[in-house]
Amino acid sequence: MAEASRLSVYTIPPHRAFADALVAGLRRRFGDGATDLARGTVLVPNNRARRAITEAFVRASGGALLLPRIVAIGDPDLDEATGALFDPAGDATPVPPAVPPLQRRLILARLVQEADPALDAGEAVRLAGDLARTLDQLLVEEVAPSRLREIRLAEGLSQHWERALASFELVLDRWPAELARLGRLELAERRRLLFDRVAERWRDNPPGGFLCAAGITASAPAIARLLRSIAELRGGMVVLPGLDLAMDEDAWASLGPHAPHPETGHRPRGEPTHPQHHLKQLLDRMRVARAEVRTWAAASEIDAPPARSRAIATALAPAEMTHDWGSLRAIDRALAGVRTLEVGTPAEEAAAVALALREVLETPGRTAALVTPDRALARRVSVLLTRWGVAIDDTAGRPLSEVPPGTLLLALAEAAAGDFAPVPLLVLLKHPLVRSGDARPAWLEGVRALDLALRGPRPAPGLAGLGEHLAAVGGHAAAFWTDVRALLAPVERLLGEGARPLAHLLGCLREAATKLCGDALWSRAEGRAAAELLAELEEHAGAGPAEIAPPALAPLLRALMDEVAVRPPQGGHPRLAIYGLIEARLQSADLLILAGLNEGVWPGTPAPDPWLAPRIRAELELPGLDFRIGVAAHDLASGLGAPSVLLTRARRDARSPTIASRFWLRLRALASEAWVSADELGHWARALDTPGDVAPATRPAPTPPAATRPREIAVTDVDRLKADPYAFYAKKMLRLRPLDAIDAEPNAAWRGTAVHDILRASWAEDRLDADRLRARAAAWLAQAHPLLRAFWQPRLLEAIDWIGGAMADLRADGREVIDVERKGRIDIAGVTLNGTFDRIDRLGDGALAVVDYKTGKPPSAKAVRAGYSLQLGLLGLIAERGGFEGVTGRMGAFEYWSLGRAKTGFGFIASPVDPAGKRDRIPTDEFTAVAAANFADAAARWLTGEDPFTAKLVPEYAPYGEYDQLMRRDEWYGRD
Repeated sequence: MAEASRLSVYTIPPHRAFADALVAGLRRRFGDGATDLARGTVLVPNNRARRAITEAFVRASGGALLLPRIVAIGDPDLDEATGALFDPAGDATPVPPAVPPLQRRLILARLVQEADPALDAGEAVRLAGDLARTLDQLLVEEVAPSRLREIRLAEGLSQHWERALASFELVLDRWPAELARLGRLELAERRRLLFDRVAERWRDNPPGGFLCAAGITASAPAIARLLRSIAELRGGMVVLPGLDLAMDEDAWASLGPHAPHPETGHRPRGEPTHPQHHLKQLLDRMRVARAEVRTWAAASEIDAPPARSRAIATALAPAEMTHDWGSLRAIDRALAGVRTLEVGTPAEEAAAVALALREVLETPGRTAALVTPDRALARRVSVLLTRWGVAIDDTAGRPLSEVPPGTLLLALAEAAAGDFAPVPLLVLLKHPLVRSGDARPAWLEGVRALDLALRGPRPAPGLAGLGEHLAAVGGHAAAFWTDVRALLAPVERLLGEGARPLAHLLGCLREAATKLCGDALWSRAEGRAAAELLAELEEHAGAGPAEIAPPALAPLLRALMDEVAVRPPQGGHPRLAIYGLIEARLQSADLLILAGLNEGVWPGTPAPDPWLAPRIRAELELPGLDFRIGVAAHDLASGLGAPSVLLTRARRDARSPTIASRFWLRLRALASEAWVSADELGHWARALDTPGDVAPATRPAPTPPAATRPREIAVTDVDRLKADPYAFYAKKMLRLRPLDAIDAEPNAAWRGTAVHDILRASWAEDRLDADRLRARAAAWLAQAHPLLRAFWQPRLLEAIDWIGGAMADLRADGREVIDVERKGRIDIAGVTLNGTFDRIDRLGDGALAVVDYKTGKPPSAKAVRAGYSLQLGLLGLIAERGGFEGVTGRMGAFEYWSLGRAKTGFGFIASPVDPAGKRDRIPTDEFTAVAAANFADAAARWLTGEDPFTAKLVPEYAPYGEYDQLMRRDEWYGRD
C-alpha cells in the first residue's frame, strides 16, 4: 500500500473555471513532450464533462494538440467506451454483460403486476421505474437487498412494513432468479465489478501515462475505492470540484455521516442538504482526510476573484454557523460580479434572461450560458432568442413525449383508447407531422371541415358512430371521413379486441402512424429516438406483462418516453448555451445565468419513494430523499464561481405565488446592503413587448345606412335587436356566428333541439300518441353517446312522460293539436317578420293556443312587461294575421311547456299572460297588440330607421356573450 503522504488529491475552488484550470495544470505537468499528454487518461463523470474538458484543451492549445484519452465513467457501456483501459483480458472470469435497461424495466413491470394484479400495465411500468431506481440505490450503496428481511421496526410500523415486504418479495427472490436465467448482471453491479477489478489491476500494473480523475463527486463505495487507488498511483491524481478547505473543523465534522450510537445503533445523518456533504462522504469512503487535499496549482483567464469562494462558502455554511454573519468582514460577504433579478412572472424572467444572453453577443469572444432545472423556462428563453435570429442549444434536451414524434404516437394511442372521441381525434389529425409536405393543405382543408362537423355534443363512440353522424351532416366532412376511417380502422379493430400482447399493439401503432405521417415521423433526431424506443420495446415486449389493455398503452408509452431525453444536434450559437444542472457541471462561461431560483425548482422537491419509506431508508443507511438538495446546492456553488453571475427568479408561476429558494434567501441575507439588483434588465425586457400608450376602445355603435339594413327578422332575434343591437348587427349584417365547442356539454339549446326532434318525429308518424312517445324518446337516447345518455336519460324520460300525460288530459278537455314546427311570416312595420312555432293547438272554444317548449326556466312576467321575451306574442300575431298557412283564428292562450323541475317532478306549464291581467301580467287578448307595438317601435329605430346599433344597450336583457370579445366589452363596460 502506498504511503499516505503520496496521496494525490486536489481541489479546484469554485471561483476558478474547473475545466480550464484543470487543463492548465495538466499541460504544465505533462505538456513538455509532444506525446506526453496523449499517453495520459482523464476520467470524468459524464459525456458532457468530457466535452467540456476537450473544449478546454482546444482553447488552451491555440492549435494542433494530441489529447489524452478522456473517459466518462458514467457511460452505460463503460468497457466498450474505454477500450483497453477496462479490458477484462487476463481476468480469470469475464464480467457478464448487463441486462438492457428497458428489458429490466419490463421484467420488473411484469413482476409488479403479478404481485398486484389490480394494476394496469401503464401503472406497473411507472412503478417498475421507481423500483429500478430504488434497487440501483441499494446496489450502488452496496446494501444487500436481503437486509430488508432483517429490519425490525417500532410498534405501529411493523404491520405496514410486513405489507410492503410482501410486495418486495419480487426483489428479494424472483428478480435475482430472472437475472440468473438471462445470464446477466445489474448495470450498477457490473460497474462495481469493473471498478474494483481495474483498481486492483492498477495497483499491480499501473497504466503507462498519467491518470487523472477530474470532477467526480459521486460518493458510491466502488467509486471511492477507484479514486483511492488512483490517488495512490505514482502518476495518478484526483481533482475534486469546489471542496471547501477553509471550513471550520467543527462545521466540517457536523456534516456527517457520523458513527452509530453505541447503544441504539442509530447513525445521525448530519447535514445531507449541505453542498459539502457528499464530498465529505466521498473523502471518508476514500479514507482521505481533508487536510491531505491540496489546492490545484493552476488558474485560467476566466476565473472570478478569490473572494468569491469565501463568500460562497459563508453563504452555504451549516445553519448553526451563521450566527456571526453580522460581524463578518466585507471581504467575507463580497459578491462582486453577482447580480440578481426578481420579476413578476416566468414570462418576464424568460424575456430578461434572453435579453442578457443577447447582450453578451455585443462583445466579441464573450460567452454566456443559462443554467436552470426549469425546462419550461429554458424552452421559453430558446424561443425568445429567435426574435434576434439567435439559435441556442439546450443540452439537457426535451423528453421524447414532448417532441413531435412522441406526441403523435401518444395522440394515436389516446385517440384509439378513447373510441376516437372528437377532441383526441382532431388532436391526432391536426398534428403537424400528419400528411406533412405537399399533401398538407388538402389534408388540413378536410380536417377543418371535420372540425366544423363535430362541433356540439359528442356523437356515438367509435368510427362507426362518427361515420353515422358525419353521413347525416354530409358535405366535404363526410367525403373526407371515408379516407380517414380507412387509415384508422386497423387500429380500432385491434384495440377493440381487448387485451393484447404489447408487441402486437406496438406494431399496429407503428404501421398506422407511418400511414398517417410517412417517413417524416422517423426522421431527425427525435424521430430516430422514437423509432429506437419502439424497436427496443418490441424486442423485449415478451419480457413484460403478458397482455396490455388498450387504455393502458398510452400511459405505458408516456412513462417510458418521459425518460428519453432528445438532445438537438449541435448547431446553435457557439458562444451561448443552455444547460440543465447535470450538464452544467464543469462548464464555464464569462456570464453564467442561474435561473429559476424558487423552492421546488432549485432545489427541487424530493420525489417520494413508493417502495421504501424514509424510516426504512435510514435503517438501511441509504441516502435520504433530501440528499439531492445538497447536490443542487453544490451545483449552485459551482455556478456562482463564474466571473459574472446573474441570479433570477419569478415571484409567481403559472398557478400561484412562489417561495424564493433557500439559496437565494441565504445569499441575500449574507450580501445585505451589497445585494446588487439588475432591475434594468427587467425594465428593458418589459419595454420590448410594451406597445406604448393604448387608448381603450369606446362602446361600439355602428350606424350603417338604412338602405343596407336587414328587412327581414325572426321572432327569436327581436330581443337581441332591442337589448343588444350590436350583437344583432354582428350576426345579421357581419354574418358572424359563434361555433359550438367540440365535444360540448349538452346545454339547454341542444336539449331543446333534441326534444323538438322527438316531438316532430312523433307528430309526423303517430300524431303525438302519448302511449308511444316514451318509446320514441328511448329509441332516440339509444343512439346518443353513453355518457350523455347516462346523465340525461332519467330527466328526459320523466319530462316526456309528463308531456304525454298533459296532452292526454288536454285532449280530454276538447283541445287538439293542429300542427308542430311550421314556419310563417307577415309584413309589418316595413319589414318581414318570420317565425316557427313549436306547436299550435285548437282550444275547445275554437281559439288558438301557441306552445313553446323550454328545457329550462320560462321568461319572467317582469321581462314581458318591459317589452322583452315577446316571442309567443309575435308568433300569435303571425297566426292571427294568417301568416301560418292553414291556421286561422283568434289567439286564446300562450303557453311555455317547460321540462324543468316543478314541485311534483319534471315538467310544468307557464304563461306570460292572464285573461284578467292578474299578477302583473298582460291580459291575454291584448298580448298580440302589445307585441306588435313593441316590434313596430324596434323596427322603426333599427331596421327602417338609422339608430346606431349600440352594444349592450339594455344589459339586463342581453345575457349572451358570443360577441363580447368582438365589441371589446371589457375595455369600456362600466366606464360609459
